[in-house]
Amino acid sequence: AGLPWTLSASSTPIQPLIVGDVPTALAVSDALLARGIFVPAIRPPTVPAGTARLRVSLSAAHTLADVDALTVALREIGRSFA
Repeated sequence: AGLPWTLSASSTPIQPLIVGDVPTALAVSDALLARGIFVPAIRPPTVPAGTARLRVSLSAAHTLADVDALTVALREIGRSFA
């Protein structure tokens, strides 16, 4: 909640965060990586134009602290794109 991007509905461990344009998807992915969080950007032609996204892949190895760190980082990064 409170992000400038849309989390698509998914019942799988892969949670797509729709960012929209390619430069933004790459910038957010890079900003997360700079914080030690690997979330790759997925962009056309893999996905339709205008729907570049971040591929958040969760696993049982992630702790609640890991998920919290991701959400905090996304909120901080999102402020510069709002």
